[in-house]
Amino acid sequence: MPPATTTPQDSPPVTLVGVAAACWAAVGLCGLLLFAIVRLSMVVAEGAEFSWEWRHWAVAAANAAFMAWSEGYRGFQLKFSPRSAARVKWLVHHASGLSTLLAPVFAMGYFNATPRRMAGVYGLTVFVVGAIVVVHALPQPWRAALDIGVVIGLAWGVASFLWSLKRTFATPGFPVSPELADAAAPLRATRIKAAP
Repeated sequence: MPPATTTPQDSPPVTLVGVAAACWAAVGLCGLLLFAIVRLSMVVAEGAEFSWEWRHWAVAAANAAFMAWSEGYRGFQLKFSPRSAARVKWLVHHASGLSTLLAPVFAMGYFNATPRRMAGVYGLTVFVVGAIVVVHALPQPWRAALDIGVVIGLAWGVASFLWSLKRTFATPGFPVSPELADAAAPLRATRIKAAP
């Protein structure tokens, strides 16, 4: 059975402000992820200058596989990327001053999201900051062994977000809910089946 899509009732027209907000959201979100990839890649490169023992390689391989699955596939591809792409698309028709100015963090779900979504986003942020503090305290090459997996997960995230953007903008309505606080009810109430 094909996936269901949602269609907003009486969508406002596309505006120049909306297009600018959507572009800023997409570029800003990708920029944040790419900035993290570059920074962590420098840590990995620094760690490559150290002597690695079998245990460093084992941790790096296990962590790379785990982060590709948990962060890249489960976190980004299945959840974050489709939802963020839907929120970017929503901006095209509904951008306000605040959502335009803060479009990248709007796309990530830091505001104007369902309470459950915002709790997840803020909880994950606290967890990531804590993990950064812990991993930053580790000596090399342990930091590099762990950061390799994060780089893989983030790179998967960028690719899946770009793919989700393409899919979302090519589909009528919303392939997944943007999980908005003020518009969630109409979007959920107007589910339709996608054409086969």
